[in-house]
Amino acid sequence: MKVFTIGYEAATMDDFLSALREAGVERVIDVRALPLSRRPGFSKTPLRNALAEAGIDYVHLRALGTPAEGRAAARAGRQAELERIYAGQLDLPEALVAAEELKRLAAERPSALLCFERDPRHCHRTLLAAAALPEAEVDHLTP
Repeated sequence: MKVFTIGYEAATMDDFLSALREAGVERVIDVRALPLSRRPGFSKTPLRNALAEAGIDYVHLRALGTPAEGRAAARAGRQAELERIYAGQLDLPEALVAAEELKRLAAERPSALLCFERDPRHCHRTLLAAAALPEAEVDHLTP
């Protein structure tokens, strides 16, 4: 199985959609705890609508998002702290259920895990892919 990840930091909606189309992504799996954004078009409803117009499915798996303290650690560049906090998040019952749903969805069609952070090395989506989809080939898209 192949799975993509994508962060929309500093991206325009056109560049974001182009990167998804070029990779052949058919579903975006939003793994933000809070699917809100100050970037126009990237909050849940407008994003879902833009993706639908592009023929791309949208699913939000809130339980796989980073809790507030993990987001604060990431913003401060404390990667080890983010990793510790996020590992705890993935142990929660609701995250275990969502991780199973993620596996099912990613196996159905080409999918991209979505979060804000542009650099996948500093984002929980890389940690998530390693934990929930260890056999998957992961390709990080940059819009």
